[in-house]
Amino acid sequence: MISNQILQNTIDGLKNITRVEFCIMDVDGKEVVSTADMGSCVGAVAEFAASVADSQEIQGYQFFKIFDDQMLEYVLVAAGTGEDSYIIGKLAAFQIQNLVIAYKERLDKDNFVKNLLLDNLLLVDIYSRSKKLHIQTDVPRAVLIVESPGGRDSNVLDLARTYFGGNSKDFVTEVDENNVIIVKELPETDRAKEMDKTAKQLWAFLKREGMRDGRVAYGTVIQEIKEVSRSYKEARMALDVGKIFFDEREIIAYSELGIGRLIYQLPLPLCKMFIREIFGGKSPDEFDEETLGTIYKFFENSLNVSETSRQLFIHRNTLVYRLDKLQKSTGLDLRVFEDAITFKIALMVVKYMKYMETTDF
Repeated sequence: MISNQILQNTIDGLKNITRVEFCIMDVDGKEVVSTADMGSCVGAVAEFAASVADSQEIQGYQFFKIFDDQMLEYVLVAAGTGEDSYIIGKLAAFQIQNLVIAYKERLDKDNFVKNLLLDNLLLVDIYSRSKKLHIQTDVPRAVLIVESPGGRDSNVLDLARTYFGGNSKDFVTEVDENNVIIVKELPETDRAKEMDKTAKQLWAFLKREGMRDGRVAYGTVIQEIKEVSRSYKEARMALDVGKIFFDEREIIAYSELGIGRLIYQLPLPLCKMFIREIFGGKSPDEFDEETLGTIYKFFENSLNVSETSRQLFIHRNTLVYRLDKLQKSTGLDLRVFEDAITFKIALMVVKYMKYMETTDF
């Protein structure tokens, strides 16, 4: 149902334009909103509501019926008699009727999109409801998620609706209290580039509006509306995996997760078994800060000894000594590609295990 505040703002605006007083009442004659006291016409509302007439002049007032899906929802009362008052009242009733329809359609679309995201619809229902709600089914779309640390107490949902409000083809909603979801329609060309641009511009807008914590994640582009839930699941995974392996990033795409998304789907017992088999009773994150710094810098420079020693401001032989020492303690030579891959995965697995142990999963 449309909010009373919207109805009040509407009739206030109509009064300012027409200089006519208005009142909206329910079918029982109870005042909903008004611009002036019209208590004298209350008794006639119930009688008018029960009649077959759509409009009627009674006791110096113009009465009009406003329907919601063929059910009488409101009675609009406009002060005055004569043809001019009737035309003004008719226009006002038309405006409010359209507001009721638009608001209902918005709620219907929001409900449809939520069920679509959560995979709660049969395939036949997706296409039939899309047609009814005038939503195109075969255009490229992708799902963005904005993490809202403040939950429903924050204004992220309102800000996102403001940002995307000019495009009726985009949908902004939420399915839980921590995340705002945007189903974004994209152009036929440069879709991935446009998605990246949208995410960056949205995040910049949110930061300008005072948002400091949180992040934006998005899934891959899909072509059919039935696949929206897949893009949503990808965005959810990007948000979660990003916290583990890319915690320095404010914007993360599913396509950028790499091996992180595979590790994220491993059961913890399997992870523990892997670490135990590779390192025995040790853990690859138990090395001192100097050794770990050397390892990460070596990976960062694609196993290039000369470039790594240069960036660490150490002699090449010093770096070789550290790598030899690491090989003796772990049995893995990071200068050998396969051993380096094993060690890199092990570091990520340990990071994933620690994250999972500190959450409620």
